[in-house]
Amino acid sequence: MQKIISNPVLDKLPVHLRQYIKPQNYELYTAQDQAVWRYVMRNNIEFLKVHAHETYLEGLAKTGISANEIPSMYGMNRILQEIGWAAAAVDGLIPPAAFMEFQAYNVLVIASDIRSQTNIEYTPAPDIIHETAGHAPILANAEYSEYLRRFGMIGSKAITSKHDDALFQAVRKLSILKESKNTSTTAIDTAEAEIEYLQNLNGELSEMAMVRNLHWWSVEYGLIGTLTDFKLYGAGLLSSIGESKLCLSDKVKKLDYTIDAAYQSFDVTKPQPQLFVTPDFAHLSKVLEELADNLSIRNGGLKGVQKLIFSEELGTIELSTGIQISGIFKKVRTSQKDPSQVAYIHTEGGTALSNRDKELISHGILSHPDGFGTAIGKLKGIHLAIEDMSPRDLEAYKISEGQFTTLEFESGVVVKGKVISGTRNLFGKIQLIAFNECTVTFEGEILYQPNWGIYHLAIGKEISSAYAGPADVNSFDLIKHVISTETIKIPISKEVKLFQEVADYSEGKTTNLETLWEKITSLSPKNWLLILNFYEASFKKNNQDYISKSYNELTNLIQTQPENKHLIEKGLSYFETTNPLNYANLS
Repeated sequence: MQKIISNPVLDKLPVHLRQYIKPQNYELYTAQDQAVWRYVMRNNIEFLKVHAHETYLEGLAKTGISANEIPSMYGMNRILQEIGWAAAAVDGLIPPAAFMEFQAYNVLVIASDIRSQTNIEYTPAPDIIHETAGHAPILANAEYSEYLRRFGMIGSKAITSKHDDALFQAVRKLSILKESKNTSTTAIDTAEAEIEYLQNLNGELSEMAMVRNLHWWSVEYGLIGTLTDFKLYGAGLLSSIGESKLCLSDKVKKLDYTIDAAYQSFDVTKPQPQLFVTPDFAHLSKVLEELADNLSIRNGGLKGVQKLIFSEELGTIELSTGIQISGIFKKVRTSQKDPSQVAYIHTEGGTALSNRDKELISHGILSHPDGFGTAIGKLKGIHLAIEDMSPRDLEAYKISEGQFTTLEFESGVVVKGKVISGTRNLFGKIQLIAFNECTVTFEGEILYQPNWGIYHLAIGKEISSAYAGPADVNSFDLIKHVISTETIKIPISKEVKLFQEVADYSEGKTTNLETLWEKITSLSPKNWLLILNFYEASFKKNNQDYISKSYNELTNLIQTQPENKHLIEKGLSYFETTNPLNYANLS
């Protein structure tokens, strides 16, 4: 087994992200895999020389990607560190939040499997062609690289929904099924129908859905320039022979890239009916900031808490004092005076309190194993918020050590108890007050009673931020994500072994060409890519007899396999431009 190759960027990854990384195991790539890589890359590069953003060719060199062989993580990480990035191998699709967080750490996650020959033009499964030749080259552009990092920072905090998770699992399942040789048409149709059903469900888009849409229409399928004069930069276009050419036609509508892209859903099972065009990479960041301004991480409030409750996932709210409460939010009560204002929040299960993304001492999940509740807002009849009170103010209002006090909030929440101590942040703002013998009530309901122990009141007049995930990643056990499906490893077949024999022929290790040729042409159906590779090897060895035989076989396949006609012609056209041979004499 190959080791996981690291670099200084990867070394800074938190443990919970490392759980997704796996060794590339380069030795497991077959000669057929290498042939698929060469075919796609040669055709793509010839086309993209003209139609891709100018960074593309420069970026291939800067990221260590060659058209001749599948790149190794070792080589990529050695080169990527020079532009402040790293590459990490993963098993197919990973959850969107994790994918975004990798980006925030300047790590390009790479599904190290490669598409099958059947899906040589396009695959819904992320593969090493898409990840390396699609995503990596544009990283060489500094403006785009920073956009991707910022997107990761913001996107990883977007609040998800159960629908998001169901759609992710459905897309992952389909991507695996489509790359398996033994999958029935019925199974694929069922998987596609499930995705279509989920995509057509009505309802408000979650924050993660908006982030996912914006990512799709820029990072995956983005165009740059004007509506009539544009270049390709999205990874989905740079890695797909079919869609890269289709997008040039009028069949695909071109739209200006605006915040509207965040509300435009997509179907991974079909070619894209429209694409968005950004005037430059700087504009991408402007639209991203516009989206971020609409997310709970920058707005907090009642809506932010409600989104966290709806998600049923681990999340965090940050109060105006900077104190952060991380847990699974269960309930929110609103103010009597103003129903749009939060009065009291409840979490269930282990909860941690933090400041500046660092867990407060003695306030982890062991201290709050059964949830946490706190009042939020200003006190009734007092113009000065608790967080703005000086030590003298606190003493005047009997909020000091040893004092029995009653705090009545504008919302109607009442806290009665004996003050034990207060916790302040670096700037002197009080963030937490501990009470003994404490009773908390709201509209006649008891929310906390003395025999439950010490009550901790988190101080803040408002919720300034709400986002997915914990404030301190070390507060919770995050190394427990189990992907429900694994990519299918196709066993080595007779056909695959023949690709290796052709590779050996190319390297001068095969002498009995007649037997090899018989084995190749006896396959049913005949493999056009295998014969194309034999054709290339014959060129390399200057074997005129087998150049003619393989060329004639390919021209016959154009007639007998019309579904592969365009693929064979593309393969031959590459050699027409790179080999000084008079093809007219071969027919």
